Amino acid sequence: MNQSAQPQVFDLTIIGAGPTGLFGAFYAGMRELSCKLIDALPQPGGQITALYPEKKIYDTPGLVSIVGKDLVENLFDQAAQWGATFALGEQCDTLKRVPLPGGKPDEQCWVIGTSKADHYTRAVVIAAGIGAFRPVKLENESVDRFEDNGVVYFVRKIEAYAGKRVLIIGGGDSAVDWALATEPIAQQVTLIHRRDAFRAHDLSVNKLMQSKVDVKLFNELRELQGDGKLERAVIFDNRSHEETTLEVDGAILALGFKADLGPLREWGLETVGRRYLRVNSKMETNLPLVYAAGDLALQEDLDPLNLIVIGYGQVTVAVNYAYAALKPGGKVFPGHSSEKMAGK
Repeated sequence: MNQSAQPQVFDLTIIGAGPTGLFGAFYAGMRELSCKLIDALPQPGGQITALYPEKKIYDTPGLVSIVGKDLVENLFDQAAQWGATFALGEQCDTLKRVPLPGGKPDEQCWVIGTSKADHYTRAVVIAAGIGAFRPVKLENESVDRFEDNGVVYFVRKIEAYAGKRVLIIGGGDSAVDWALATEPIAQQVTLIHRRDAFRAHDLSVNKLMQSKVDVKLFNELRELQGDGKLERAVIFDNRSHEETTLEVDGAILALGFKADLGPLREWGLETVGRRYLRVNSKMETNLPLVYAAGDLALQEDLDPLNLIVIGYGQVTVAVNYAYAALKPGGKVFPGHSSEKMAGK
């Protein structure tokens, strides 16, 4: 292999361009590591971009609230200032240990095989959120009939529900959040939930109960109806089986998502169940110079705490320990950001 044909080898490659990955790229730039981000989605933002770009986020430090897409834009600008390389729309399929191109005989690196290319890197941080995910669907023929024609599983543009009659199904954070987000602009919002206990944050549930949203507990969907477009929903009380017909223009099914590690399961990584990669306190996996951070990383004896703010902290730990491992004599502590930015 001649010099011109040798692939570029990055210091660090982050799999996943969601909030955790984007913040990791920022810290890689702070440590003057060459960094690449790879994501299967065609744009950065991960779950926020794919699932709730219009939803407000309240647990980002220093911000009372911020719309998801705006948070992603800010994180992207923060990461891009150091010249990070982005490979978007590429599904990561394989991870292999190979000789370092142009290096000494005993030097190795990782090559990440995607749907489009091979990416060479000295270290890897896996920040792929919940991994491969797909929405939980109801086994209901009438729902299938109106998919993308009145029925959605996540909202792209909240303005589409202005003046509309909206039915929301679910009892988790997404269902409650979308009910609260659509209530100010919709003509009517009805939320049905099959039981009386919510899986959402208490603060959000309290706001829901104080809002104008018509909350119908112990209710489930019987059938969606309409002539070419969604017009009605037949719901029923699962205790009495009494039916009610609602006039609706749109239905948001927020029933959660099924997550799986997907191809990552074949990489030789130590896993915990179907959703998590086992890491230590340095965010190291069992593979050399492969770290994990965010929703799919789980330390021994800890319960999952899938919050954006946790991902920020974990990826900061991962990147700084990767720096120390890549740079002989390098310190884990990066110094204060004010000093780094002053010298930029």
